[in-house]
Amino acid sequence: MSAPDPTGTSQLPLLVVIDPAARLWDGESVRIARDVLSAGAPGVKVCLPESPEETERALVRRGSRRPVVVGDDTALLRAVRLLHRERELSDVALSVVPVGAEERVRLACGLGVPPDAVTAARTVLDGAPHRLGLLTDDSGGVVLGDLRIPDRPAGRRRSEPDGQEQRAGGERAGERAGQDAPTPSLQGLSGLAGLSRTRRSLSRSVRAVRAGRGMRGDVPVPPQRLRVEADGVLLADLDEPVREVSVKPAAGTHTGLAQVTVRPQAEGRSGPVLVKARAVTVSGPDFHYRADALVGGPVRVRTWTALAQAWSLMLPA
Repeated sequence: MSAPDPTGTSQLPLLVVIDPAARLWDGESVRIARDVLSAGAPGVKVCLPESPEETERALVRRGSRRPVVVGDDTALLRAVRLLHRERELSDVALSVVPVGAEERVRLACGLGVPPDAVTAARTVLDGAPHRLGLLTDDSGGVVLGDLRIPDRPAGRRRSEPDGQEQRAGGERAGERAGQDAPTPSLQGLSGLAGLSRTRRSLSRSVRAVRAGRGMRGDVPVPPQRLRVEADGVLLADLDEPVREVSVKPAAGTHTGLAQVTVRPQAEGRSGPVLVKARAVTVSGPDFHYRADALVGGPVRVRTWTALAQAWSLMLPA
């Protein structure tokens, strides 16, 4: 039995925006989600955009319809950023049906959205809106999960145009690895065994490339000289390199705080610096950062501010 919805969110008609990447990745899950939503709610409008611009136009012109995103974390973030830019994020109960590779739906699932299409679609219909916190930056960006400096994985250092994640480099490298692999003989059992070993080796190589690692092991992330301030308090300065800075909305708080962790290059006995703050400013030489599924930068200064209960997500009641 679902919890009561005093806001009447469940009674609003739906606008189902199906991301084109989701249709390419798993058309069957998309069809299932569409069928469940169409059967469970009256007056469902389905939008099949072919570009981010079409997605934005559909969301802006949705009227009183409740938006439902069918896609991966990038599609979810695109919708959240648009609603934030339009100053409508706090007034909308957003829903998402995760469709994509496992590593590309971690944000949505980490927020509590069911990972399978059927359960997620039923949550759109029978779930309850949950108010969640987030981070905003001084360039209009939004962080729902966590922020890391340097960006992860190590080896992917390019900035992302228009907020889109750069995946082509790793995939092309994997394709080149496949093209350059030797073609073994298929004569006899020894040839088949050699082919099997080659395939396993190639698979490991491709996974290493896609994970941002070199062919000879992990690529070390060089330390960065950054100045980190939390609510005006200096946590790190340029004269002491840091290994990592992470910021995320603090769990279990309604006051709008962020959990800030600064890991110095040489932690010693003191270990990482852990604080909670409303605003965090990072400055220094050009640096990249990973905000949820997106990579930003290079920038020399950026400020992130925590907002409490800034948006609503439909989750299982």
